[in-house]
Amino acid sequence: MSFRRSLREFELATRPIHPESKAALEKRWRELPPHAQTDNQLLGRCAVGCEGTHGVFPKCNLTCSPCYHSADANKVRIDGAHTVDNVDEQMRYLRRIRGPRAHAQLIGGEVSLLPAADHAAALLAMRAQGREPMSMTHGDFDYDYLLDVVLDAEGRPRFDKVSFAAHFDSLMRGRRGAVRPRSEVELHPFREEFARMFVDLKRDHGVNRYLAHNMTVTPSNVDEVEEVTRAVLEMPYDMMSFQPAAFIGDDRRWREDFGEVTIDKVWERIEKGAGQKLPWQATQFGDPRCNRSTVGVRVDGVFAALLDPEDPKDIAARDRFLAHHGGMVFGDVPRLVLAFKVARAALTHPGDIPPLIGLARRVVRRAGGLRRMLRAARRGKLSFKTFVVHNFMDAEQVAPAWELMEKGVVADDPVLKETQERLGSCMYAMAHPEDGRLVPACVQHSVLDPLENIELRRVLPLVGAGAAGAVTPAVVSRPSGLTAVRSTGRASA
Repeated sequence: MSFRRSLREFELATRPIHPESKAALEKRWRELPPHAQTDNQLLGRCAVGCEGTHGVFPKCNLTCSPCYHSADANKVRIDGAHTVDNVDEQMRYLRRIRGPRAHAQLIGGEVSLLPAADHAAALLAMRAQGREPMSMTHGDFDYDYLLDVVLDAEGRPRFDKVSFAAHFDSLMRGRRGAVRPRSEVELHPFREEFARMFVDLKRDHGVNRYLAHNMTVTPSNVDEVEEVTRAVLEMPYDMMSFQPAAFIGDDRRWREDFGEVTIDKVWERIEKGAGQKLPWQATQFGDPRCNRSTVGVRVDGVFAALLDPEDPKDIAARDRFLAHHGGMVFGDVPRLVLAFKVARAALTHPGDIPPLIGLARRVVRRAGGLRRMLRAARRGKLSFKTFVVHNFMDAEQVAPAWELMEKGVVADDPVLKETQERLGSCMYAMAHPEDGRLVPACVQHSVLDPLENIELRRVLPLVGAGAAGAVTPAVVSRPSGLTAVRSTGRASA
């Protein structure tokens, strides 16, 4: 590689905002419905949104009520070649149209059913396309499996950092040691044990982690959200995410009136568990009817939000950052490259430095002062925390609303129109490279998953379905229900 080319690549890598990221952000902003183009909106100004895989490993070994998987999900074989191939193609498409960096979830059924080598290969495929992957799991696996994912055959780490999101709630059936939990409290030891594996991973192998705790909320456990919040805050999780249940997926597992649980009701329970108000209005991802979140530093039991929506100086600092530095990537960037990025950003917009320093001082003050933070850090009582609620929509509304959107028709019915507004500002997309489109997660689960899983049953039948000793084809499909299947070889049963 010539010196001139190396210099050009270094210049591009150290730009505060990559030009492809900037173009993708501008496109995302233009596509947002007018109601979502607000001053606090982060989509199109700071991020393109989250991404997820689909049709790559639908099978799960727990049963949950409710479950967003279709009725055919558990009738499909886990196949590592299929998973890695599909993940690679979906991520290549996302890289092409959404820029060089984004957060993406390795999601389907249960990720730990994948052989560890295939799990690792899928994560590497995601990283190769600039994605920051998070493995979505029920958390019911052992430390040895985690080591097999993270370490190569020589025992060397494949990754400097891994991200996992573990789903724990009393609606899940089949967990080892808690087959039919009667309360959320019963699951606290399992929540703690899962997180502790990653503490050990850091101690034993120097691999950092980002951990999210997920919980589905229905009328039967909404009153326990407070207790779960209080308990999990003392565990080494970085994010706490709650999802009010929706009528999506396998309707045989719908047992309650999910409409009783609103995003406001869940947030109130989270605040009670945190012991304080959690301001969220300063920033927004997508539609406020779908998502609510806040980020801050927790110091010895007190949460200090990074942005106070009632403080004009905080809002002014936010606006400066979004106007000049939105789209700048900080995570998983080499230190030298990040230092150059920050220096170039500061030199380009030197007037932003005093407001951002002022914001940092206010956060420290909200946290109780620098001395208190330092004392808390020494005792392991200082950490960054994120609180999130994702409010999914019912298939009964999503399917007709999406059908009209595909035809370019704005619904007359107020409920379907609201659904269209929420779909148009969705922060969570899944790639369909076979027909060149992105779809919102609610559409994927409500409309496309049933078609995909019917097709996957044909191309990835359960092993042993044929004659004894038969060899099962290893087939990879583009299972959108719209395109043909292609084969990638054979695998022994």
